[in-house]
Amino acid sequence: MTEIRLHLSVRALTDADLPSCAWAGSPKHVRELAHQIRRAEAGEIDYLAVCTPVGLPVAVGGIDYTVEPGAGTLWQLGVHPALQSCGIGTLLIRSAEQRIGARGLTRAELAVEENNPRARALYERLGYRTVGRELDSWDVEAEDGSVQRYETMCTLMRKELT
Repeated sequence: MTEIRLHLSVRALTDADLPSCAWAGSPKHVRELAHQIRRAEAGEIDYLAVCTPVGLPVAVGGIDYTVEPGAGTLWQLGVHPALQSCGIGTLLIRSAEQRIGARGLTRAELAVEENNPRARALYERLGYRTVGRELDSWDVEAEDGSVQRYETMCTLMRKELT
């Protein structure tokens, strides 16, 4: 079996990264990432990109510091589909936890769709525990450009950071 090693770095997502993020969601989602970059510049959030040596993002995710006092809330975590199950999600989450701790916060929180058992298993392996359930919804863009409301049940998870 051939082994391939990638040297990855984690940094803030930038406007220059957006053309390379089509894998992360619909065109609407990628356009909205520009708004998240502005929020990061204002200090409300961190929006991270895990990048290859040439700077291409292969994973992205946000940490919102405005949702829960004393916590960083992870959201929009995603790894390029061709590179899932390679440890990149773990790198992204651990980097996010370091950012949360650097702000003096002691808790990380997230919500995972109940129809995504692979992601939930990752979060549990990294020490996240279920604290509740909640209905969530957001707008999604269909291939024809129409926008529809997507609703899903999520498991709320939390990890105490040391």
